[in-house]
Amino acid sequence: MSTQPYPDSYYAATRHKDPGYPALAEDIETDVCICGGGFTGIATALSLAERGYSVVVLEQNRIGWGASGRNGGQMIGGFSGEELMVKRLGPEVQDLIWDIGWRGNDIIAERVKKYAIDCDFKYGYMDVALKPRHMREFEASYQTLLSRGFGDSVRMVEAADMRSVIGSDTYIGGLINQRSGHLHPLNLCLGEARAAAGLGVRLFEGSEVLGIEQGARPTVKTATGRVRAATVVLAGNAYQQVETRKLSGQVFPAGSFIIATEPLNEAQAAEVNPLDMAFCDPNYVLDYFRLSADRRMLFGGRCNYSGRVPASIRASIEPRMHKIFPQLRGVGIDYEWGGNIGIVVNRVPVIGRMHDNVYYSLGYSGHGVNMTHAAGEIVADAIGGTLEKLDLFQRVKHRRMPFGQALGGQMVALGMLYFRLLDLL
Repeated sequence: MSTQPYPDSYYAATRHKDPGYPALAEDIETDVCICGGGFTGIATALSLAERGYSVVVLEQNRIGWGASGRNGGQMIGGFSGEELMVKRLGPEVQDLIWDIGWRGNDIIAERVKKYAIDCDFKYGYMDVALKPRHMREFEASYQTLLSRGFGDSVRMVEAADMRSVIGSDTYIGGLINQRSGHLHPLNLCLGEARAAAGLGVRLFEGSEVLGIEQGARPTVKTATGRVRAATVVLAGNAYQQVETRKLSGQVFPAGSFIIATEPLNEAQAAEVNPLDMAFCDPNYVLDYFRLSADRRMLFGGRCNYSGRVPASIRASIEPRMHKIFPQLRGVGIDYEWGGNIGIVVNRVPVIGRMHDNVYYSLGYSGHGVNMTHAAGEIVADAIGGTLEKLDLFQRVKHRRMPFGQALGGQMVALGMLYFRLLDLL
């Protein structure tokens, strides 16, 4: 097997002991075979198992190996393509799209409680503004949230009060939302996998999917076994490598990188993040950060579309952290890591069905913690015969970049240079 270990990240170092899962070494049958053991695959498997389906999950490496176990741990409601979907599909779908955008947060909270998943789950999130137009955008979002019944869960913070919520002079205000929050993503994914296994889901690691034989009951092939199923779900996101004829050119891998400091003392933690929230700025090339449960600053960003990993992640990220939190100069860096997230040009997740019995869900464009869980429920609903939500996403046409991901990724990179210039204006 060519299974790759978890990257040397803070999350991998602090993950709870997991049983590990064997490689597929036989031919088996099941109701649903899911290709990918990250949030999408595991969330879908758990949704299906709760409804009585027999499920097999095939993961090339380890459960949560990709973005699901490496991301910033920010559980943010909504998704970036909501406005475009409403524009394309009409105002009559607005309420349903809104509900989808926030459903993932509820699913996570329900599962953490139901299955006693220890993943440092905590509410508290803030969008921070760098310029007046950001504040105007946040004010509009605030009014929308109030109209949606968020009430005391949200509040605007003006410049004069910013020091009460963040130990930095970088930002001129922001919007706090107590229905979003943060968590340890790898421990959430592993905890959901344990819950799924407890309901009878068969999970296999080190089991790369090499191809799918289509038919009334498709056969999913690995190097050492086969799975024959009534339905197949493709859940590889940025690492999706099967059915490229249909999916290639729609979702592109973009690199995102994080550093973790040594643990801060209580006074330092209280100064930089007194309310223990997660933070994100609204730039296209953004910064995001939060404290871990053991008071480390987890600081990430510098998203790039070139496919290149910086020669030194720390050298790329640490100056950004020091610019925002100069008081952290001299604090040691214990971990640095990165990986790929799936980006869609129009920011609408690519969710749908092909061949009648093969489903796919990928491309969450930075909102993966939340939207993977919402998508898992959407796919499970569709497999059960309720297609309303799936059809919404299938009705949004995605522009396919020419020549697949190789040249397409470079075209996206050129386009993002334009958005980076917008960040500077």
